[in-house]
Amino acid sequence: EVQLVESGGGLVQAGESLRLSCAASGLTFDDYAIGWFRQAPGKEREGVSCISSGARSTHIYADSVKGRFTISSDNAKNTVYLQMNSLKPEDTAIYYCAALFRCGSYSYYWGQGTQVTVSS
Repeated sequence: EVQLVESGGGLVQAGESLRLSCAASGLTFDDYAIGWFRQAPGKEREGVSCISSGARSTHIYADSVKGRFTISSDNAKNTVYLQMNSLKPEDTAIYYCAALFRCGSYSYYWGQGTQVTVSS
């Protein structure tokens, strides 16, 4: 059974940091790009960041998080991280990770999400 499990969410104040983790099991981790997405109440889901498959050499960021968020991976642990610095209230959302064919392409598997709340 394929599982993607997000963790690391929480309640923080504006300007603080969080690190989200996406731990994968039941799949050949290196074969998939991993994307982070978020959905705020009343808004559509949006892509936040993505890391390519294999060597994980390509990192993509939404304009709204460039310079503040950093995606990374530990293939030995089948885990992708999203380091989120200088958090803003508008970053408040449920954050999901997904296993993708490639960044910007279709998804195969999704995690259950982790809540991030940033207070002003």
